[in-house]
Amino acid sequence: MKPRKATRTWLSVLAVVIAVVYLFPVYWMVSSSVKPAGQITSLEYDLIPRGFTLDHYVTVLAESDFLIYLRNSVIVTLSAVFLAVIVGLFAALALSRFRFRGRKGFVLMVLIVQMAPFEALLIPMFLFMRDTNLLDTLPALILVYWVITMPFTLWTLRNFVNGIPIELEEAAMVDGCGRFQAFWKVTFPLLGPGLVACSVFAFITAWNEFLYALVLMPSGSGQTLPIFLQSFQSVFGTDWGATMATSTLFMLPVVAFFAIVQRNLVSGVTAGAVKG
Repeated sequence: MKPRKATRTWLSVLAVVIAVVYLFPVYWMVSSSVKPAGQITSLEYDLIPRGFTLDHYVTVLAESDFLIYLRNSVIVTLSAVFLAVIVGLFAALALSRFRFRGRKGFVLMVLIVQMAPFEALLIPMFLFMRDTNLLDTLPALILVYWVITMPFTLWTLRNFVNGIPIELEEAAMVDGCGRFQAFWKVTFPLLGPGLVACSVFAFITAWNEFLYALVLMPSGSGQTLPIFLQSFQSVFGTDWGATMATSTLFMLPVVAFFAIVQRNLVSGVTAGAVKG
């Protein structure tokens, strides 16, 4: 039954209110990044900036190590996402398509690991990295972010694989395809929404992570952008203009990544794949 016009109107108003509440901090951050320094700390809260300057962006890009931290974040995040999706995909296929001893126990263990708080794994991770001489290296962060994002990726992809009828692969094999060809030509294209959803989650998790980067990179040479954000604080105060400019630049890769993949973030692609 279609909702009535009044109901649709109220739902639209509610959606607008929620969007304004969520987007206002983003607007305030971006607008503050182009305000003159004196206007940012003024007690007069102007919704529309009375002045415009790019000095804060010049400070961040030309007078700081922003690009080094950006490079570290990009390397660590993309590597962790790639590992999580590739390993998670093959693990999900093994759990969904094959029957072997301990399969249910392994799935339960993945679920338990996913529920464990990240902070509880910090000390074991630190000791492991220290004993293997991985401390203060980018591979250490890549390994940690992969471990953090792996359970969700595996669990989600397993559900997507379960939703694709195995009869499609069997039909392709009857037509002459091998097992891998059947997977590559039939199952893999239908896994597109699942791969995109897992990539987005893993990207956001790794990109915004702060605690592990702070603890596992004590010298600061391989730290990432979330750590860099606090560099504009000192005993003399906080450079709010540079902080807001860095936050805006920090947000752009996530927005760009989401804009690229958002068209594939839809469900029901496999609906109707098998008829009759």
